[in-house]
Amino acid sequence: MALSTSEKTARYREKLRAQGLRPIQIWVPDTRSKTLAEEVRRQSLRVSRKDESELMDELDTAAAQTEDWTW
Repeated sequence: MALSTSEKTARYREKLRAQGLRPIQIWVPDTRSKTLAEEVRRQSLRVSRKDESELMDELDTAAAQTEDWTW
């Protein structure tokens, strides 16, 4: 007797859990969204107007804000 799709999925997930893994859900921007495309364009234009040293300074500042992150 063949297993249903939901039974196969349940077995697969049980196997992964037995290996010490757990499922998570991750929300990401919808790449089909018109508003996302507009925001990407806006940010790209903003970055393209900066000189390289100014951009690198901003990236360094942003990266420094992650130093105290903990898991």
